[in-house]
Amino acid sequence: MSTPGYRLTPATALLLTIPPVLWAGNAIVGRLVRDAVPPMTLNLIRWSIALAVLLPLGRAALRPGSGVLTNWKRYSMLGLLGVGLYNSLQYLALQSSSPINVTLVASGVPVWMLLVGRLFFGIPVKRRQVAGAVLSIAGVLVVLCRGSLAELAALRLMAGDLYMILATIAWSFYSWLLMQQKDVPALRADWAAFLLAQVGFGVLWSGALAGGEWALRDVHIAWSWPLVAALLYVAIGPAIIAMRCWGAGVQRAGPSLGAFFINLTPLFTALLSSAFLGEAPHLYHVLAFGMIVGGIAVSAR
Repeated sequence: MSTPGYRLTPATALLLTIPPVLWAGNAIVGRLVRDAVPPMTLNLIRWSIALAVLLPLGRAALRPGSGVLTNWKRYSMLGLLGVGLYNSLQYLALQSSSPINVTLVASGVPVWMLLVGRLFFGIPVKRRQVAGAVLSIAGVLVVLCRGSLAELAALRLMAGDLYMILATIAWSFYSWLLMQQKDVPALRADWAAFLLAQVGFGVLWSGALAGGEWALRDVHIAWSWPLVAALLYVAIGPAIIAMRCWGAGVQRAGPSLGAFFINLTPLFTALLSSAFLGEAPHLYHVLAFGMIVGGIAVSAR
């Protein structure tokens, strides 16, 4: 399956497969360190490290004429939605929900993309897309009710599930705003500078959220070398390397084909959960994943 003008070579497939692996690892690490560092603080530390790494790579964003300061409201909103809210809510979700559940609920992003695009950006929705959305929503419901008809009748959402739904809505708004061509072309073409513009504001928002966390609870970080390694991983792997590979892969294969690779994340999460957390996937996880991917496939045709 390919899009005219694009090619899916083995090298491109590898580029598009690396991000789901790293994003799955992010969910696993977020679960592993949940008792060592609070979620908002974890997000702040993660993106502060990423900011330090990006500064020399994306220094073009700091030059006069880059458009970052003149268009600060746009990058501030992108930073809030994509860096501040989405990642903070994901780590908060991992406090009470499993990585498999979190990534499966996150697979419903295309559904929220349709709704947000139609309601807030005036993007028309086709019947096939509605059919796909219904199928994907059904898959998310299977996750939320843990595959039990009894629980579906008296659905009791875990806090983590609700947080992840909010995170996917934030990511949907972020994605639509990201697609708007309101950037200086040179900045948009420089992946590191473009990401730095968002992360710079995102760190400020993350700091505000972490400040609220510190005001509401007694924050304690259980520092250790494994925690340091985990922080370096989530800052460099899922945040920087994944974004770089994803951007390069989508340029080669096209966004429609690239979107299918996102849904590899729950599969990799299930494998990693079984290996590192002892949380074996259940049959309803397999069913839900099939429904979500099937819905997206129907919508994308």
